[in-house]
Order: sequence, then C-alpha cells, then structure tokens
Amino acid sequence: MRKFVFAGIVALGGFLTANAQCKTVSTLTENFDTWKEINKCWTAQQGKAMLYASEKRIVFYSMSSPGENMYLVTPKIKAGKYTLTLDISDNGGETTLELFSINNISDPKSHVSIAKSSKITGGKKEFDITLKKDSNLGLKVLLNGIHQAVYVDNLSLKQKK
Repeated sequence: MRKFVFAGIVALGGFLTANAQCKTVSTLTENFDTWKEINKCWTAQQGKAMLYASEKRIVFYSMSSPGENMYLVTPKIKAGKYTLTLDISDNGGETTLELFSINNISDPKSHVSIAKSSKITGGKKEFDITLKKDSNLGLKVLLNGIHQAVYVDNLSLKQKK
C-alpha cells in the first residue's frame, strides 16, 4: 500500500512539475512548423475524434464522430485585451470556430465563451478578445460530418496597448 501511495505522489509531482514549466504569457506567435505532436504547454481535448499536429499545422479531424467538442487550449495568458489572428480552413461541409476563456482545463464548467461561434470559410480570421483574469484560451472547433477536417495555422495573439 505504501508503494502504491508513494508511486501516486511521485506521478502527481511529475505532472505538476511538467505543467509548472509552462509560463503565463502575454503574446503567442505559433506557425506549428516544428511541432511533431501537441506542444507540452498546449492541450488537445478531442473526445472520440482526433486533434493533432501534422504538415506544419494543427488538424481537427472528426473521423466517425461528428459533433465532438474539440478544443485546442493555449498556455495560460495574462489578463488583458488582445487581437488574435489565425489562418483557418476546412475540407468542406459545416464547420464552426468558437473561442473560450478557460480557468480550469479539466472543468468544462469553467469554459466561458468570449467570441461567438462563426462559420469557417477559409482564410485569415481576426478576433478582438478580452481576458478578465489570467486564463487559457480555447479554440473550439465543431465538425458536423464524418471525415471532416479543419486546419489551423499561423496563430498570433498580441496584446493591445
């Protein structure tokens, strides 16, 4: 029993140490060119679908599970006003993007919508967002069909002055 408890404490300590290395930021510039998998300071919440780094971009892929709540979650961001730009496209069908302020990544009740759901039509999207306190930013993509994909690239978050 002691070994079991000790192993749990060591595992939890390792988890906390890994996340503690990720600093709160006030700017993000990411083109995903060097990512082989999701960066350790970011989080992919994919449900039964797939969210992964491939071909120098992030791919949200529905597989056979349309309607999954899929989030790409940034590192923690300092409170403030920001402009978010990103390149986003899909492979057809009905797809949407919504932005969330996330206070606790593992608690869906802490996800607060900060930009209404908008249809993905391809090209560059720009959002003005306000984070009232230090929190993570979640990009929620909704895919409504089987074998749909959304591609995200060239994400930039800059603080307004």
